[in-house]
Amino acid sequence: MKQTDFALHLSRYLGIYLPGQSGGSINTVRSYRDTFSLFLRYCKDEQELPPEKLTLAKIDHSLVEQFLLWLENERNCCAGTRNNRLAALHAFYRYLQFDMPEFLSRCQEILAIPYKKTQKKVVSYLTLDGVQALLREPDAKTTAGRRDLCLLSLLYDTGARVQELVDLRIDDVRLSSPTVIRLTGKGNKARLVPIMTPTEKLLRRYLDEYDRAYTAHGGHPLFCNRVGKKLTRAGVTYILDKYLSQARKTEAASLPDSISPHCLRHSKAMHLLQSGVNLVYIRDLLGHADVSTTEGYARADEHFKRKALEQAYPSPTPVSETTAWQKDDDLLDWLKNLGR
Repeated sequence: MKQTDFALHLSRYLGIYLPGQSGGSINTVRSYRDTFSLFLRYCKDEQELPPEKLTLAKIDHSLVEQFLLWLENERNCCAGTRNNRLAALHAFYRYLQFDMPEFLSRCQEILAIPYKKTQKKVVSYLTLDGVQALLREPDAKTTAGRRDLCLLSLLYDTGARVQELVDLRIDDVRLSSPTVIRLTGKGNKARLVPIMTPTEKLLRRYLDEYDRAYTAHGGHPLFCNRVGKKLTRAGVTYILDKYLSQARKTEAASLPDSISPHCLRHSKAMHLLQSGVNLVYIRDLLGHADVSTTEGYARADEHFKRKALEQAYPSPTPVSETTAWQKDDDLLDWLKNLGR
């Protein structure tokens, strides 16, 4: 069977360019691959275009727009998911512009397809009391409890994304003073994050109890499940949900009904901001590419806004200790006689 030009360029893009030259992470490659799997399924089932007959000439902005509508109407995808799929298609056609300049006009038509506006989610975070209540739940007398306590403490203290946490290996931990954790985030970008002394002690105890065969091999995952395999994102979510449910029995007022592991990342950022830490340092801790992303926490914190306004300059509004009606003797006498 003769290979089509679409198959050739897509294979090169996903197999060579994206993981190699572009430096895309495994998760990025998987996400883009899933987008094109859906696109190929749509072309086959809805447009009667089997993958082996799909060429670049048959793909135009109209086909892509119909695919996006299919995602929303048939698969009930939200606007955010639609935009993620479109971003993957945009990235491929941006790459294709240079490989196939004869398709430049068609590429630009597809690149001109706009993203849908989405409502920005409210930043959800726990109070410091809420985090403390959650971390009191793991049973430090058991091996599993000590692992979970170390895991949740490290997730909060480093402000790590859940994928960054499960990707941690033993050699990503440097226990010599000062203790730091090397996190590998989006785009395979690594950053060193210091941890607080209480979390350091938990981590030292956890590694002392860790299987010696594993600690001798630095490439082994830092957190494993019961069968010794790398803990998954779903596994971390399960652990968090378990202790949240327990904590809510006594601390329902300071804890929401449900949270995601990302909520602990938000909580760390908000607590640092409320403590007066500079946004630039918070940006570096969280691994944001731009400080404008970090500024979203400042916009979400009403306490921070009020404090900034109060410290800016004294309010020109006159403040009177006694209101006008309190100075009206006739009105006060009438109010006193009202109750007689």
